[in-house]
Amino acid sequence: MGWILKVMDHFSSAHFLKNYRGACERLHGHNWKVEIEVEGDKLDDSGILMDFKVLKSILKEVLSVLDHRLINEVYPFTEVNPSSENIAKFIFDEVKKRLPSHVKMHSVCVWESDTSCAVYIEN
Repeated sequence: MGWILKVMDHFSSAHFLKNYRGACERLHGHNWKVEIEVEGDKLDDSGILMDFKVLKSILKEVLSVLDHRLINEVYPFTEVNPSSENIAKFIFDEVKKRLPSHVKMHSVCVWESDTSCAVYIEN
């Protein structure tokens, strides 16, 4: 048993998909929405797992690398296709590095439109 915290933020950027046949192989943009979930089973003396303000700050720091950029020019997307799936894993890994030791990543959901998202959950 434990707790899950969820925060959301957004960023705007452009990308194009390599090795893809269709409209998405051409340069295009999205207003991305990102939801992250972290989990833990131990609350601090204040009765919280982690301050939402701190978690939001971490997410904002990670997204600032992608915001108003051509994602294909941002490492690791110079080598990895900037699909929603790969962007979700990138955000997961980057947020995970910044979390306190008692808080673990649960999932990242990256919405590229109002009706389409990719979720990354580490096994």
